[in-house]
Amino acid sequence: MPDVASAMAHQGESRRAMRTASTLADPAILSRAALDAIRKLDPRMLARNPVIFVTEVVSLLVSVLAVRAALLGEPWGFQAGIAVWLWLTVLFATFAEAVAEGRGRAQADSLRQTRTTTQAKLLVRPDDRTLWLPRAATELQVGDVVLVEAGDLIPSDGEVIEGIASVNEAAVTGESAPVIRESGGDRSAVTGGTLVVSGSIVVRVTAAPGSTFLDRMIALVEGAVRQKTPNEVALDILLAGMTIIFLIAVATLVGLASWNGQPPSVPVLAALLITLIPTTIGGLLSAIGIAGMDRLVRFNVLATSGRAVEAAGDVSVLLLDKTGTITQGSRQAAAFVPAPGVPEHEVAEAAVLASLADETPEGRSILAFARERYGIAAPELPAEAKVMPFTAQTRISGLDMGGASYRKGAVDSLARALGAELPPALAQAVDRIARQGATPLLVAKDGRLLGAIELKDIVKPGIRERFAALRRMGIRTVMVTGDNRLTAAAIATEAGVDDFLAEATPEDKLAYIRKAQAEGQLVAMCGDGTNDAPALAQADVGLAMQTGTQAAREAGNMVDLDSDPTKLIEVVEIGKQLLITRGALTTFSIANDVAKYFAILPAIFVAQYPELQALNVMRLTSPESAILSAVIFNALIIVALVPLALRGVRFTPIGAAALLRRNLLLYGVGGVIAPFVGIKAIDLLLNLLGIY
Repeated sequence: MPDVASAMAHQGESRRAMRTASTLADPAILSRAALDAIRKLDPRMLARNPVIFVTEVVSLLVSVLAVRAALLGEPWGFQAGIAVWLWLTVLFATFAEAVAEGRGRAQADSLRQTRTTTQAKLLVRPDDRTLWLPRAATELQVGDVVLVEAGDLIPSDGEVIEGIASVNEAAVTGESAPVIRESGGDRSAVTGGTLVVSGSIVVRVTAAPGSTFLDRMIALVEGAVRQKTPNEVALDILLAGMTIIFLIAVATLVGLASWNGQPPSVPVLAALLITLIPTTIGGLLSAIGIAGMDRLVRFNVLATSGRAVEAAGDVSVLLLDKTGTITQGSRQAAAFVPAPGVPEHEVAEAAVLASLADETPEGRSILAFARERYGIAAPELPAEAKVMPFTAQTRISGLDMGGASYRKGAVDSLARALGAELPPALAQAVDRIARQGATPLLVAKDGRLLGAIELKDIVKPGIRERFAALRRMGIRTVMVTGDNRLTAAAIATEAGVDDFLAEATPEDKLAYIRKAQAEGQLVAMCGDGTNDAPALAQADVGLAMQTGTQAAREAGNMVDLDSDPTKLIEVVEIGKQLLITRGALTTFSIANDVAKYFAILPAIFVAQYPELQALNVMRLTSPESAILSAVIFNALIIVALVPLALRGVRFTPIGAAALLRRNLLLYGVGGVIAPFVGIKAIDLLLNLLGIY
């Protein structure tokens, strides 16, 4: 049996290594990215990026002409200079993508460290813990049943079918605090590579070798399954179209200049073409997309593809569960309210017996409250007792024992099941509890209403301000709860959500999402239970909790390793940051071409058309210096923008119109001004060095 302390320490070091390795300045990432950038010069790989592919072809052509000039004894320095900087432009573009991929690869390498050769205890018979055979974890198949005891690593993904254990999931979530995993309910899913600290569980394997959650994590962070998003495809088409247009425009200049008897040289035309086409955004587009997924990974959220990240940025409706997301999530019993003519103590006794088999925090709080307030100790659960578990459909739970039946449940559900009307006094008490934002539950014995239980929950601090920020972004928030409408309305008002869905069943959630999508809206929601799986699968962004059931994790297109439902808000912000970054850098790329026109066009045609000297507003030293300075700036600006592409443009929750104005002023105007400053500085440096 492995040493628990050393195994936990290994998990913690591995997770810290993954986070440390994701920093941009990591020498290991940069050195590996430099080699990958050279490998990516393969034309077959660059063909996916039309702008950079054209740049590589032009670079090769100018290089051939420079070598030819050198062999013929002709002046070749100017051509060679242009060729070098054109190749550097291509190399910087591939380097940006390689750095983004390198960060994910470093995370994947550290995740692999958590996968050790584990020996599983394969049970010969699932009902006999004493009879097991040693089996390598890599040999386990779907449906195998294994025993995992304290100090053992869970060999594969699975569902707990028996027992309860404290599990350290630092290998997955980075959190050292153990979590409880038990059979039944929404906390039964376990992940391979995590460590059982105490207790023992029987696990049914649900993942085949090579397809475990950890394997999928590694594939995702390496970008192995990343596909271009629709916006990326559309932008690629736009960039390809602009490249073709400028290629035709440059070709027509040959005829125009030839008519005057002095056609420009091929290297000069090549320099003009490369500075005209949007090489900046072409070189950074892939890096922006990869970095968006990388930001989610470092935020402990895994997305199945870049489409999910982009969809998060376009979300207009956000479905949030009340319990644990908007409220603290730990509803506690606060009072027992008897019906007319019923002693309060009798209500407390019935509530205790109805909650005897209820392992939820609410059920345990009822037992604790009855013990502290009334001195009622919970008896042992008799073996012959028949348990009625809570379901999202019935919203009732209870127990049959000793010839009596005890039930507790939502007000409308239990009253409807009993076919009874609430006495006026009890109805008023239930209404008062609901209006205060608490949750009332009815208690019954043998079909007779005895009273109600008051469960109190607290709205999380600062959540109202976060919803206000989402509203400014144009996102509508909807609270989803199983509570009655009065309770839901009170919590919704306090939290500041735009709408609420009360007494929600799985069918209600699914219908709400479909209705919103039919109206042209993109919907995001989070969930962790099997009953959430249909809605998670239907939503455009489905954030499943790592601690949730296997069905929920497979239905969603994102998984939160920290199992924090409020993180859906941050996921939306990261998605918007991705779209804003792409838009900002596209604006900058197109805008900075304007200044490069003023550098190169006068330099090319000033001899034939002296009047063009008026466009030489930067007063560059010579035509050769102007052309080379523009080409150098065109290459260096890609390097300068790599950190911004990987980090992302800072997101602020403002409206679309204000965001457009900010981008135009900052990146549009900035994109026009920066080349004037940069090209002039490079021209002065070339003059200072005596090159031109």
